[in-house]
Amino acid sequence: MTILFNFLVFLHVVGAAMIVGYWIATMREPTVHPRQRDGAFLQLLTGVAMMGLLPFLPDANPNYAKLGIKLVIAVVVAVLAIVGTRKAKTGQPVSTGLAHGVGGLALINIAIATLWQ
Repeated sequence: MTILFNFLVFLHVVGAAMIVGYWIATMREPTVHPRQRDGAFLQLLTGVAMMGLLPFLPDANPNYAKLGIKLVIAVVVAVLAIVGTRKAKTGQPVSTGLAHGVGGLALINIAIATLWQ
């Protein structure tokens, strides 16, 4: 079970890198890239899977308040990424706030994950 959990953590980090990496890469001309949407979905899927595995891990002491906040932020990031990707795909302008909302909230989620003990 621990190996599966660690693999999910790896994929979770890859999803975060997809979101934040494209955000940083497009800062001069903010937009939402389809890979940011994919990264948001990957984060949601792996995050929920890891939460489901927590009761089966030895020595797990989950902080459900922290996980709940991270889940809400992840859902918001995914929704913003979907909206931004659809706008970009149809040729509509993606607002700066929307583009920065996707990357900034993902970065906040990373900070919560790493700094909140």
